[in-house]
Amino acid sequence: MKRLAFLLPLIIFALISIYFAAGLKRDPSRIPSALIDRPVPEFSMPAISEDIPPFSTNDIADKITLINVFASWCISCHVEHPFLMELSKRDDLYIAGLNWKERAGDGEAWLKQYGNPYDFVGDDPDGRVAIDFGVTGAPETFIVDAKGRIRFRFAGPITEPVWERDIKPVIDAIKNEGAGVGA
Repeated sequence: MKRLAFLLPLIIFALISIYFAAGLKRDPSRIPSALIDRPVPEFSMPAISEDIPPFSTNDIADKITLINVFASWCISCHVEHPFLMELSKRDDLYIAGLNWKERAGDGEAWLKQYGNPYDFVGDDPDGRVAIDFGVTGAPETFIVDAKGRIRFRFAGPITEPVWERDIKPVIDAIKNEGAGVGA
């Protein structure tokens, strides 16, 4: 009986260690979203400035849209921003920004300083819209097809390798299905 009392904490410790070791091997950018293949949540966000259009569900109707969650305080958002500027030159993809948990004026100042890759930008200072999307952090990106369904989610900065490996194939598949960009 004394042996069991001695071994039980060791067994529990070993099981907990195995559980945490398995968790360390998981890639947080690969966390599945419950919204995949479901309609985009209904939303309407105010613009972050007068010269940048606001963002709502209506703005993505009939278009393949990349929705990017960003904030000026987000270091990884600074990493991905130059690549988003390159993507904004494409004419077959709309890019929308969700300015997440930002103080008034900070998102606008950041876009003025580094450039605005977004066709629309909505201000989500309290994170309500991000909660509806299931956002876990910034940056986070969603691909929405022309039918308004979320088709893909990526957590982390978008770089050219991420684009080529993970995002571009999804967009190409959407186009091949006939759910591509509308007029």
